[in-house]
Amino acid sequence: MPYHSAPLDLAFHALSDPTRRAVVSRLAEGELPVSALAEPFDMALPSFAQHLKVLEDCGLIASEKRGRSRWCRLERARFEEAANWMQAERRRWAARLDRLEAYLDGTEENDDGKTI
Repeated sequence: MPYHSAPLDLAFHALSDPTRRAVVSRLAEGELPVSALAEPFDMALPSFAQHLKVLEDCGLIASEKRGRSRWCRLERARFEEAANWMQAERRRWAARLDRLEAYLDGTEENDDGKTI
C-alpha cells in the first residue's frame, strides 16, 4: 500500500476522537496556550493534556514553552500527508467508478432485452 505508514495510522487514530478534532479545529485559527485550548472542555487539565500528547506524538501539533505557558500549534506536514493519502484514494475510487460506468454503458440493453 503506497501510503501505509505508522505516522499516518497514528494521525488517523488521533483524529478519531471528537475532543482531539475539536482541538485541531481551534488550532486552525492560530496558536493557543494550553489553558485557552482546555477552557471549553469539561475535563480536568491532566485528562486534556493526554489528548494533546496523542496529537503531539503523531505529529499533528507541536508545543513549546513560552514563559510560564505551553503554546500549541498545528503541524502542516502530517496534515498534508493525510490529505495526500485521501486524494490518492479519491482518485483510485473515481477511476474504478469510471471503469464501471464505461462497462455499464457498453452493456446497455435494447428494447428487445438484448445486450447492445
